[in-house]
Amino acid sequence: MSRAMPPLNALRAFEAAARHLSFARAALELNVTPGALSHQIRGLEEMLGLRLFERQARGIALTPQGRALYPGLQAGFGLIRDAVAGLRASTAGRVLVVSTPPGFTAKWLAPRLYRFAEAHPDIELRIASSVGYANFTNDGVDAAIRNVAAPRTEDDALDHQKLIDVDMVPVCSPKLIARLGSIDLREDPGAIPLIHDDQLAGRPDVPTWDNWFESAGIEGADARRGLRFSSADHALDAALEGAGVLLTHSILAHDDLRSGRLVKPFGGTLSSRRAYYFVVPKAKQAQPNVQAFRQWLLAEMESLGLP
Repeated sequence: MSRAMPPLNALRAFEAAARHLSFARAALELNVTPGALSHQIRGLEEMLGLRLFERQARGIALTPQGRALYPGLQAGFGLIRDAVAGLRASTAGRVLVVSTPPGFTAKWLAPRLYRFAEAHPDIELRIASSVGYANFTNDGVDAAIRNVAAPRTEDDALDHQKLIDVDMVPVCSPKLIARLGSIDLREDPGAIPLIHDDQLAGRPDVPTWDNWFESAGIEGADARRGLRFSSADHALDAALEGAGVLLTHSILAHDDLRSGRLVKPFGGTLSSRRAYYFVVPKAKQAQPNVQAFRQWLLAEMESLGLP
């Protein structure tokens, strides 16, 4: 008999089949077909030179050799399962997964996260940045930051807390003003290069350059021209390089406006009737790591001094 260690998959297949006394139920547990599980067990029997199961008309039964092998494997795999469960339990309270919009993450959240890490070294924060809304049931997400028109009141399973309104402001780089000499959309709107953030394009509550020209009383301007981007952070990067004037969320441009890397070339702010919300399943809102991140986020928002 070979003294080589049998394949772990084959031993796992035997342990599950012996525990259930059913190839079908064991295969379902291990997410394999009954045929594949039976093949693994036959290979184990051939390697050991022993029959481990009696194939009967109404099922299977352990042979004396199978009964001798089963207790040790049951104990061994039980220890493995306990070790994995213990590891998961020890880290579950530390890990916090938050889903966030990519532009918000890149331009506002990411530069501040070191402060949360310093204040809460016991929490392992994981940011899952995505354009789509997270599925709290299937995606392993604990909380989310969402840009929405209004919370869905019919979704009683979620708690929404408003963080900040989404106002749209025109911004550009001082390099653009230096290159053009001046920026006056009223005098010659066609001479000013425009940048468009199309990430939320098509939603009636999101103002565009058309709306800005209308609110400023400027007629006949072609608001469709210019560079178009499908992500807010790319549009802001283009504005920072002096590619044009961008209509963007005030919070996304906040840090660059404060540092002087961006300026407001002319007045005017448009409300989008949207806001950023902190969203968490009500079943999780009392968890200490969720509460810690919520309080930190609210404090950071309050420090901005924005409405």
